[in-house]
Amino acid sequence: MSTTVTEKPAGSAPETGSRRRLLHGLPWLVVRQHRTALVCILGLTLLCAFWIVYERHQLIQLLDAKGWPEKDAGQPMENNRGYEYVTTILGGLPLILAVFIGAPLIAGDQENGTAQLVTTQSVTRRQWLIAKLALAYTLALVSGVVLSVLFTWWWEPYRSVFLSDWIDGAIFDNTGPVLPAFLLFLTAAGVTIGVLVRRVLPAMVGAFLFTIITTMFIWDEVRVRLGTTQMFTYPMDSELPARFDDAYEVDRWVGSADGTLYGWGTCAEATDKAQNACIKEHGIVNDVIEYLDYSQMASMQWIAAGILLAGTALLTAFTLWRVSRRPL
Repeated sequence: MSTTVTEKPAGSAPETGSRRRLLHGLPWLVVRQHRTALVCILGLTLLCAFWIVYERHQLIQLLDAKGWPEKDAGQPMENNRGYEYVTTILGGLPLILAVFIGAPLIAGDQENGTAQLVTTQSVTRRQWLIAKLALAYTLALVSGVVLSVLFTWWWEPYRSVFLSDWIDGAIFDNTGPVLPAFLLFLTAAGVTIGVLVRRVLPAMVGAFLFTIITTMFIWDEVRVRLGTTQMFTYPMDSELPARFDDAYEVDRWVGSADGTLYGWGTCAEATDKAQNACIKEHGIVNDVIEYLDYSQMASMQWIAAGILLAGTALLTAFTLWRVSRRPL
């Protein structure tokens, strides 16, 4: 019985089992190692993205039914649980990335010995670290850009019906370039803390505390100082022009005709007679506000993103130096 051998034509496709993966080598190892975290973050991003699209559709239908903008739509976002859930997820995403992606990224390998094993093969420390950072930063960037674009698309055309002012963290930090920059910065901070602590649980606790302090205390003070305030003087007991509806009031004074400013409560005595006498004594004729205009929002956001990206670069450089110079 003869056996026929069929030769494979030149240039024919290889067998399925031998096909080259899209990722191979060190990048494939890093993705496989962190596949659970990768799937969870991408899944959360996708869920939030669909939720934003749905909530925007609901808002448009509601505003159309009320005849907006020709007619007053009231406060359609008040007690809107969908909006609250979305802003809660967006506000919590930096914490999730810092604690669950950044902190264990290097500390986990240092704690369980994977770092020593990998770097004793044909891979250098720098290659190993760059592959790890590339995964974490790509994840932060993709998630941040997608959600920021969608949230801006939802908020900007209908900002007048949202409860939060444009300077509030729920809006300012989740639109434009700020969200992806924030995610990159806090992910880098988590990685740096992990490299310094070298243990997963303490690193996660440290990243959690750093993120809470940064987002809830420090950043709120930084945000309002990113723009250049302007002054506007108008007669006492009159209304501000409508163009100031979008302005963020930083401070308020009362002033005399010659431009002298006094604190808002200078003449806030108990009786009208005493107030009138104080106003006459100081020659107060104007109200004065110091404000940030909505037109400054874009430039303020790019300044904020620049600060955060510079912080990311510094933390990354320090991490590379630390891992290259110190024992794993």
